[in-house]
Amino acid sequence: MQSIWNGAISFGLVSIPVKLANATVSHAVSFRQIHTEDGGRIRYRKVCELEEKEVPSSEIGKGFEDADGSIIPITEEDLASLPLPTTRTIDIVAFVESERIDPLQMGNAYYLMVNGAPAAKPYALLREALRRSERVAIAKFALRGRERLGMLRVVDEVIAMHTLHWPDEIRSPEEAAPETDVTVRDAELDLADALMDTLGDVDLDSLHDDYREAVEEMVTAKVEGREPAPEKEPARGEGTVIDLMSALESSVREAKRSRGEGEGEGEGAGQKGGENGGEKGKDAEVTSLSSRRGTGTRAKSSTGSGSGSGAKKKSAPAKKKAAGGSGSGKSAASSSRGKSGSGRSSTAKKTASSGSGAKKTASSSTTKKKTASARKRSA
Repeated sequence: MQSIWNGAISFGLVSIPVKLANATVSHAVSFRQIHTEDGGRIRYRKVCELEEKEVPSSEIGKGFEDADGSIIPITEEDLASLPLPTTRTIDIVAFVESERIDPLQMGNAYYLMVNGAPAAKPYALLREALRRSERVAIAKFALRGRERLGMLRVVDEVIAMHTLHWPDEIRSPEEAAPETDVTVRDAELDLADALMDTLGDVDLDSLHDDYREAVEEMVTAKVEGREPAPEKEPARGEGTVIDLMSALESSVREAKRSRGEGEGEGEGAGQKGGENGGEKGKDAEVTSLSSRRGTGTRAKSSTGSGSGSGAKKKSAPAKKKAAGGSGSGKSAASSSRGKSGSGRSSTAKKTASSGSGAKKTASSSTTKKKTASARKRSA
């Protein structure tokens, strides 16, 4: 691993010789500027604006531009005379908990490598002290012509150093915050929590630069004289006003599908979220609120008319059945009344007949009495 700086870590009275090496490497595809007419390279030359001629690097120095535009020359001797004790030293000034370091301060990352066998023992001592204390070291060092702030921490068996921005270099986030007050509902938070739970954890090693791979594929295709494979355009929602609830519901369902979970679970989650948000759990798109409301109204009216016609169709047989039932009921009632009436008539006739029979019996009895009394008189 190639070093870019040699110096020493100052740990109290202990000095640890180290070399500095980049901990990261860029895989970005770089392009050259060319002349579009003939493909010739475009190059920059360092030209003196007073003499209008190219100047070699040996004749180029530093200068500070004043407010009025004048240039004040600064020589290497001027810079070397400055009282900068961290020129070749990483001077540890404190040990703090890592939580106190704001990620906004962190910059480039470097590995500190042992420079020589005698430095191995104090290097291991500092490494194990940092590991056991679960703290990081704050240090000052000079690199590329300026003093910098750094943070030392343990990565596996190596001490790594991150450059830190000075506190006065961190801009306030107030200007970046939304200017209007926004109220977030509990239903929206519940759906956001469900989406985060569905997405779950990720193996960071599995993440890669899709754009870089696409650029490399395009360059390879041009070198081989073939057309690159067309890339699929990702689906994008339309509309300026976003229905947040529908977008969250769709995101939860899509995340569950991509993770191989059942669609029923996704629909249930969407329906539950829709009930909380005042919307049904249907397949939602990121569209304008006005168009969604219009669609919902049409759907409801369509459903209402459909159910109404269905009800009418069902009511017709019901009425016929009811009519038939009522007709048979009336017939039964009239039949019952007829039977009842005939029964009453028959009973009345029997009663009348018995009455007339009684009258005849009484008349016969009277006649017999009269005959008997006549016989007595004649005797």
